[in-house]
Amino acid sequence: MEVFAEYLAKIDNPQHRARTEEVLAWVTKKFPDLNPKIAWNQPMFTDHGTFIIGFSIAKLHLAVAPERAGIIHFSDEIGQVGYDHTKQLIRIQWDKPVDFSLLEKVIEYNILDKADCSTFWRQ
Repeated sequence: MEVFAEYLAKIDNPQHRARTEEVLAWVTKKFPDLNPKIAWNQPMFTDHGTFIIGFSIAKLHLAVAPERAGIIHFSDEIGQVGYDHTKQLIRIQWDKPVDFSLLEKVIEYNILDKADCSTFWRQ
């Protein structure tokens, strides 16, 4: 989590900072083989040099970016838990709980789907 300390310190809203820290700590603990890093000014996790998932904050939500393939694969489940999404990210409103079960599935999907990927982003 030390890699994210400076990023977290810059989040002014204490509730948003706590939520973001909770999610990043959960990913770190649940997926200890993923590499935590800051890139493009946002926290993300990689596996063998390929992007798995990234996070960013906005005024109304925590954005979860699993790449477009993850959004497409889990589109129905994303809606069922009450989140909205774009082609590239899932929006978890600050006043809604984090569905860690869905987050786990999305991360596991990307790890498996990109096991043989040799590029950072899907081609």
